[in-house]
Amino acid sequence: MLQFARWKAILVLLVCVVALALAAPNVITQEQADALPSWLPHRQITLGLDLQGGSHMLLQVDTAAVVRERLEGIVDSVRDELRKARIRYQELGIDGDAVVVTVPDSEQVAEAQKLLRALDPDATVDAAAGGRLRLTLTEQALRQRQLAAVEQSLEIVRRRIDETGTREPSIQRQGIDRILVQLPGVDDPQRIKALIGKTAKMTFHLVDEDANLGDALAGRPPPGSEVMPLLDRRAAAGQEPRIVVKKRVMISGENLIDAQPTFDQGQPIVSFRFDAAGGKRFGDITSHNVGKRLAIVLDDQVISAPNIREPILGGSGVITGGFNVAEAQDLALLLRAGALPAPLTVLEERTVGPGLGTDSIEAGVRAGIVGTILVLIFMVVAYGSFGLIANVALIVNAVMLMAAMSLLEATLTLPGIAGIVLTIGMAVDSNVLIFEHIREEVRSGRTPVSAIDSGFTRALTTIVDSNLTTLFAALFLYVFGSGPVRGFAVTLGIGILTSMFTAVTLTRLMVVTWLRKARPRALTI
Repeated sequence: MLQFARWKAILVLLVCVVALALAAPNVITQEQADALPSWLPHRQITLGLDLQGGSHMLLQVDTAAVVRERLEGIVDSVRDELRKARIRYQELGIDGDAVVVTVPDSEQVAEAQKLLRALDPDATVDAAAGGRLRLTLTEQALRQRQLAAVEQSLEIVRRRIDETGTREPSIQRQGIDRILVQLPGVDDPQRIKALIGKTAKMTFHLVDEDANLGDALAGRPPPGSEVMPLLDRRAAAGQEPRIVVKKRVMISGENLIDAQPTFDQGQPIVSFRFDAAGGKRFGDITSHNVGKRLAIVLDDQVISAPNIREPILGGSGVITGGFNVAEAQDLALLLRAGALPAPLTVLEERTVGPGLGTDSIEAGVRAGIVGTILVLIFMVVAYGSFGLIANVALIVNAVMLMAAMSLLEATLTLPGIAGIVLTIGMAVDSNVLIFEHIREEVRSGRTPVSAIDSGFTRALTTIVDSNLTTLFAALFLYVFGSGPVRGFAVTLGIGILTSMFTAVTLTRLMVVTWLRKARPRALTI
């Protein structure tokens, strides 16, 4: 056990030096760390929401809207298919979670039922008396559509937040239809909230130039048209201009591949670009409607309705609307990130001030320093020179813990600080086991070499067993826990691994080196 090859000693020392280099950036500021050359370690431990302040939001995905939108799509498809087949129908619409239609001609009911079944393989079609047909999505289809909406919303929320440059956001699914968003260091949570909350569903419609706005506002819009609010920053307060647009979607924002804020004659605008299919569609629309107005609708509001002066064949265009620079940047961000499949509702919102985070850090650091000092004093008093060796291993263990968290870019939370303080106590536990076994061997009359060799050998099994059981507990906490529990589990797990390394290798290396140089005739421990 006391045979320590030279290559092993070099490897242990090399690991300690690398750990020191990786942990060093944590003692300088973020700006200083960013200014370091790229070949030097510059990663720092990221502070969590509770330590540096920020915003915490719990969002709920309106999955019912996804189902409703799918049913509305089925209604349009039913209408088209029945018209193509020249089947007369009545009372086509949505009833709860099903699409219903009445076919008055009994001889056409079977054909209509066959057409409806072909529309969606995940739907069932039931016929009732009087030619009443009911198309219902299966439970599995509904569940898959809802889960897909939540996953898509999660990805789009992540994209939108990443576009703002927020460092180390925590975005994760919670429950069936909820998304937990934690944004450390965010100083403008209202802007982030506005960006997250917008569905950002963009569509292009032709303006109904022949419609009478007064009749439309009175509830009598022309067939196939609807009234929408028009964004006009010159309008007086309390007045919201309206415009009549055709319901038919000429092209949707799903074909957008890029959107960027730019300037036109000194005014902020948003330029956009379609993919190949969207560009062709956009070119056809503008070619066939020169002289007409094209309404750009974002979340059921017309943000711009420019005249089509000439065909636009390049697959790109601009959005004007009297934006300021920030609004143009946010709109471009929303269009790039994509539209949410369903609206999001903020169920819970908390803002943690940086002052509270600073107090938490100071309290945690104070607790860690006091705990470490007391442990260092106890080890020296209890084990003398062996206690000094254990203290060196403890300091190296703390450095390795910081290095590992920096390398993994782990987020340090307040429970994580508690895990570090706990690790400090556990780190010396292994050394205590070793030293107590050595003390027992000395009392039984063994020589120093034999006592130390036996102490390390007997303690190894206990050290591995005890640390592995704690490591498994930390693993389960991380897998089944969330938020603060995971933060505690991460620091505890890393601390267990580093403490096992320092106890089994570093402490043994220092004891063996001391034993070879001092060659004591008796041990005082």
